Order: sequence, then structure tokens, then C-alpha cells
Amino acid sequence: MSTIAIATAKEVFDLMIREDLLAIEQEFARACGAEVEPIRQMAAYLREGGGKRIRPSLLLLAAHALDYKGSSAVHLGAVVEMIHTATLVHDDIIDEADTRRGRPSANKTWGNARCVLTGDWLYMQAFRMALEERNFRILDLLIRLTQQMVEGELVQMELLGRAIGEQEYYDLIYRKTACLFQISMQLGCVLAGATPEMEAQLGEYGRNLGLAFQIVDDVLDLTAEEEVLGKPAASDLREGKATLAVVHALQHGSQEERAAIQMVLDDRSFARVGHARVLEILRHNGSLDYAMRTAYTYAETARTFLAALPQSDYKRALLWAPDFVVAREK
Repeated sequence: MSTIAIATAKEVFDLMIREDLLAIEQEFARACGAEVEPIRQMAAYLREGGGKRIRPSLLLLAAHALDYKGSSAVHLGAVVEMIHTATLVHDDIIDEADTRRGRPSANKTWGNARCVLTGDWLYMQAFRMALEERNFRILDLLIRLTQQMVEGELVQMELLGRAIGEQEYYDLIYRKTACLFQISMQLGCVLAGATPEMEAQLGEYGRNLGLAFQIVDDVLDLTAEEEVLGKPAASDLREGKATLAVVHALQHGSQEERAAIQMVLDDRSFARVGHARVLEILRHNGSLDYAMRTAYTYAETARTFLAALPQSDYKRALLWAPDFVVAREK
């Protein structure tokens, strides 16, 4: 795409679904108005933490690109964002995180026990809202989504500290991230009554976009400043997670370099090998560049699955989204 086309598509993205995104925020707020004060308080804190809202945006764009006019896109957009928020709560507990988006994490503020229950409540509230659509296909997609994400967390626990291969990495980030991108696109298709073929195509767009998103996220975790990330830099490596650039360096580095990285994975800290040394190894082996090239490939592949979609401003916005994913700084 030309620079002008990309800029125009960004404007479409910002302007054409802005009202829907505001409506999703309001729906999310209403849904979090629990009778139990601790849940209401924690849910409000989590919702106000913000975020890119890219997943409900994809659902909206898919539905509108297929000429959907109803209100259920906003309703399901809130469902998707609630599920995403619940996963973040549970992720922070598992990772023992202290910060999230530049603020104290919920588990740091309220403790693990309350946050486990709040995450569970968000999941159940999301499914209660989805049930209101009275559509078994929607429930099937959401059940499959939550199963994949839980499986992803369990798989990741088994892989901590290990020098995994690329295929293991891709399978993991599909379950933890890309699956939600895929399902968001498919939900938009279901609302619009799209053919199974169109749903599969747009689902593949979401899957590839989600893979690109997570690969970039993992690179930023290694390279960005803490002030930009809103959490400690290199958190993944410190937690024993081998992301794509690290996997590449473990496959292509010298014996000494591989041993240094493995030491960090074993120690779950930079006590013996510093963060700066790890970055030096990654740059020396071209591992960060390799990861970003891979993200660009997935982003470009995502665009190819939009070919059958009718021309519209919403399609242009979907064509722009991969550029946003790979060019972001946090």
C-alpha cells in the first residue's frame, strides 16, 4: 500500500468505528456493574487501564465490511474485550507481575486470591452476555477460544526455561494471542451471515495478524524502555520464556552465546548475565531483525486473505491494520 492509502485507512479506522468503540466501553462498564463491591471495584480498575482495543475493533470492521447493521457487534465487542481482560488478570497472577500498562497490576493491589475470582467472574459475565445472542455458533467459537487460551498457559508453564523450537513458539503464541484475533474476525462474520468460506478467510487474516502482533510484542519486550512498555523490560526472558529472537539466537549463536542465554533462562534473572549482554548476542546474530522480518511476513500474509472482501472503507482499514501492528512502539 502507498503511504497515502495507509494514512487514509488509518483515518477510516479512527473515525468510522470510533462511536462503536465508545459504545463498547459503555457496554463494558455496564457489564462490570456487579452487585458485589470488590468485583465492581476491581473490574472498573481493569477496564480503566485502557489498551488498544484492537480485538473488538477487528470484530467491528469484519462485521461492517460485510454490511452488518445491527447492534450485536457492539455487544460482542464488549464480550471479546472482557475475555481479553480476564486473560490479562490471570496472566499477571501466573507471571507474578507487579505492573500492567504503567500501573500496579490488579494482583499487586488486591492479591492473587481476589484477582483469580475476579478473572473468573469476568469470564462468566462475558459468556452470560454472549448467551443473550441465542446463537450456538457464537458460543462454540467462544468456548473453543477459552479452551485454546487455557491450553496455551499450561503449555507455556511446561516450556519455561527450555530452549524451544520455532514451531513450539508459533503454536504457543497462536493459543495465547492469535486465536483471539482469529475468533474476533470470525464473530464479525457470523453476525453478518457470511459464508463458511468467507469466515475461514477472514479468520486466517486474524490469525496471521495476531501472530505478527505477538512477535512484535515479544521484540518490544526485549528492546523497549520500561517507561514505554509500562512494565519492566525483558520480563519474558526473566520469567524463563524463550521468544522468537531468543529461539533464533539459541539456534545460531556460538556455544558461549547459547550458554549465556540459557543461563538467564535457568536463573530467571539477569544476575549472572546482564540484559545488555543478551541484547548484544541477539544483535550479533541478527535475531531481532529475523523476528521483525517474520512479523512483517505474517502481516503481509494477513492482507492476502482480504482479497474476496468487497471494496469498502472498512476493508481499507483492515488493510491498514497490519502496518499498525508492526510499526507500534508499545
